[in-house]
Amino acid sequence: MNTTPGPHPNPARHPDPDAAPPDNATLTTTDGRTALRMERRLAQPPARVWAALTDPAALAQWFPSEVALDLTPGGRMEFRFPDVGAAAAAAAVGAGDGAGDSAGDGSETVMTGAVTAAEAPRLFAFTWGTDHLSWSLAPDGEGSLLTLVHTFGDLPGAASFASGWHLCLTALGQSLDGERVVPGRDTGELHESYLRAFGLDRGTVGAAPAREATGTPGPSGTPGPSGADGAVKRVRFERQLVRPAETVWEVLSAGIEPVAGLPVPEGFTARKVPAGPVTEVRAPASLTYQVTPDSAVRWELGEGTGHGARLVLTQTGPADFDTDTALSAWHARIDELATALLAR
Repeated sequence: MNTTPGPHPNPARHPDPDAAPPDNATLTTTDGRTALRMERRLAQPPARVWAALTDPAALAQWFPSEVALDLTPGGRMEFRFPDVGAAAAAAAVGAGDGAGDSAGDGSETVMTGAVTAAEAPRLFAFTWGTDHLSWSLAPDGEGSLLTLVHTFGDLPGAASFASGWHLCLTALGQSLDGERVVPGRDTGELHESYLRAFGLDRGTVGAAPAREATGTPGPSGTPGPSGADGAVKRVRFERQLVRPAETVWEVLSAGIEPVAGLPVPEGFTARKVPAGPVTEVRAPASLTYQVTPDSAVRWELGEGTGHGARLVLTQTGPADFDTDTALSAWHARIDELATALLAR
């Protein structure tokens, strides 16, 4: 889930988007699936919180969609997003392709799931597209300890889902306390705090895919570099950003539009990484430039969660490629970009 689509009209309901992440938020990945675990202590007993988790009218006060459900194991659930397209709704909740159906006129998207557990007032769990969400309640003094485990496939989107649930859990607490739920929206700071807490700002080093290692043209038709011995290393960053691709491109280009054959604009470069000519550009989706005759850098801005574009940055090089220097340089550069985007 995320702060973009939502019930009436906006699920990002939090008075302070700069607030620290809740205690005990963790992220684990096993066999390609990621589990986000979050806890929130609430003043009300489990029976009272159970009603807020399972009654559609109560859910409408804090959950990121309108919900209809059959509260029995195997029962159908529907998640309705008024005024949101199917692709945007699916991306925002991490639910995967094919999880939503649009009415055709953009007026509503309906996503489906099924109840997997309904043990009042202890455990409520369900699928949502390809995701699974488990809400467990335990007594905590006169109140409750609520634990959410959201399991999904999009690891780089985890900060979006965490910040979105953070906002929704705060709204749940406001609703249970009888307070007015004030609409709000994370401007990016909360998202970035989760991203760093989970280590999602880090890059990876490894062998480039065979297509890049052999110089076979990639999806854009741009060949990857190959060393004299055919070995290629790759530094790779995949990071969810908090602004759309058009805004990211404006920040990177700083008014100097890249042109194939000309020097790459400074915004697309990093310190200690040589910069050569642009070899391919498709604004605002991708840019490739040469570092050395056997090394290249590629920026790609694709569809991400509802927060903004998904950045994939790669630098490839031969067997003696100094990956440590490149990893450090690009980590610093992407952090600078992320900071600049918060001001937009």
